[in-house]
Amino acid sequence: MHSGIKTAAAILFAVLFSGCQLSADDTAQAGTAAGTSETVISETSAESNITEIEEDDLNISIEVGGKTFSAELYDNEAAQAFAEMLPLTLDMNELNGNEKYYYLDSSLPAAPHVPDGIQEGDIMLYGSECVVLFYKSFSTSYSYTPLGQVKDAQGLAQALGTGGITVTFRKQVNL
Repeated sequence: MHSGIKTAAAILFAVLFSGCQLSADDTAQAGTAAGTSETVISETSAESNITEIEEDDLNISIEVGGKTFSAELYDNEAAQAFAEMLPLTLDMNELNGNEKYYYLDSSLPAAPHVPDGIQEGDIMLYGSECVVLFYKSFSTSYSYTPLGQVKDAQGLAQALGTGGITVTFRKQVNL
């Protein structure tokens, strides 16, 4: 009889102290059994939202050729990493009469895919280090990670001109 009580006490002791090492998923599953899943799940969700882009961080300005263009970054890891680098002034090179590009010193998280097409004002990542600003629309078979889009690209091609040019990307200050 005493060995049964000792065994039950040992199991209870092990269960109580092993709970300190549960992962968030294990805690959520344990909470479900105890009827507290809503609290645990909402805490986990709140923690995961910490790394999301703030609404204000989605809006950037692009300064080029004496003009300023408003753009919106997409809500993805690459765009978030790009936003964290801003302000950024780049000496961008010309390619194919439709884009300016610059190779960054560090990689951004990439999730490339072949887009349906390139639109004037698209801001893309080629590979994991090359920022591309497109100033003409065309079809492509290349893969890119979308970073954002110029809101009104009218005049962008003229501002970028032909050849290399200095382009500044910065977070917009909303007053």
